[in-house]
Amino acid sequence: MPGYELFGAQERKEVNDVLETGILMRYGFDGPRKGIWKAKELEQEICNTFGAGYTQLISSGTAALTTAMAALGIGAGDEVIMPTFTFVASFEAVLSVGAIPVPVDIDETLTMNPTAVEQAITPRTKAVMPVHMCGSMAQLDELKAICTKHKLLLLEDACQAIGASYKGKHVGTIGDAGTFSFDFVKIITCAEGGAVLTNKEEVYAKCDQYTDHGHDHKGKDRGADLHPYLGYNYRISELHAAVGLAQIRRLAEFLQLQRRNHSIIYNKLKDIEGVTFRVIPDPAGDTGSFLSFFLPTEEMTREAIAGLVAAGIGGNFYWYDNNWHYIRKWQHLQSGSWMHRFHEEQKKQVLHYTNQAFPVSDAIMSRCISSSISLLWDEAQAADRGAQIADVLRKVLAGGVVAG
Repeated sequence: MPGYELFGAQERKEVNDVLETGILMRYGFDGPRKGIWKAKELEQEICNTFGAGYTQLISSGTAALTTAMAALGIGAGDEVIMPTFTFVASFEAVLSVGAIPVPVDIDETLTMNPTAVEQAITPRTKAVMPVHMCGSMAQLDELKAICTKHKLLLLEDACQAIGASYKGKHVGTIGDAGTFSFDFVKIITCAEGGAVLTNKEEVYAKCDQYTDHGHDHKGKDRGADLHPYLGYNYRISELHAAVGLAQIRRLAEFLQLQRRNHSIIYNKLKDIEGVTFRVIPDPAGDTGSFLSFFLPTEEMTREAIAGLVAAGIGGNFYWYDNNWHYIRKWQHLQSGSWMHRFHEEQKKQVLHYTNQAFPVSDAIMSRCISSSISLLWDEAQAADRGAQIADVLRKVLAGGVVAG
């Protein structure tokens, strides 16, 4: 799945450009940097590649979400509807601006169920935040219609789906704003980094200021910049941006390999009776970074995971027991175990929403396995992996013992 698997000469060349100047910061030092502006160059490449009007590079995907919310005016007391299946950064970012995460059930797309979204809307709802999990996409037509109907913001968390598209448009460019993560295990990497994409100039300008202590960046002397808003330090470095610049130019290569290997393994599993697959709203836009499938029961799914481990077949995720990605294991959120004090009303609402039961999501996630797709496999290796997974699944479905 991740771009780090194919780190090589292209990445080293871009990093060496920066090292030769010694200017590692993205702003200022115009003379010594000798025309090397990797962050600016990567922002333009992102706009060109994904069709975004504007891009602001940031230090992480989490910081990108926080920045996007601030720029969109999401804050104290606002409710942000998000899925029960996501990475913890999604709710961390909501909390960071003083807002309240409102989890809702997913469906077999492994993204938020539009019906559940509409049912969760209250007078305090400010935004809907779909998370395009495991390289695929949410049901964006339905979610956009809901947001239009209720005058809500649509913020796309596309951190796990760089390169995915929906009906010809890249995810992250369809809502009021979208975010990418370029951490070490994303489809393309900066080692650490993120981005906010938007087609709204005002949102972009606020992101630009918010990520650099409020600097408006309108003059040639950064020390004389005005500060229209309070901001924070979420800057990316030139070294990180340099890695990302090489990686984004290889995105088509990465996607081709992922999709090829995904297809090979899918074809090994597709005819196994009892195995069903994740629903993908636009199959042509899937990145192929994961192959997600379902078994008939939780018991069978657990047996299959144990069998895959016993057979030495790694890279298979049982999210239902994963404490980073599924609400069932977010005990720190559900118990209010936070280092800094929250306003009592915010804490009360957070605990109310996050301690609800989600039987629909449980029924889906308890039967789901996501198998990650490597860029390093050749066709024969992908076929062999698919055959091994198929063998384990057939034994489980036939009632055989697959693990001691």
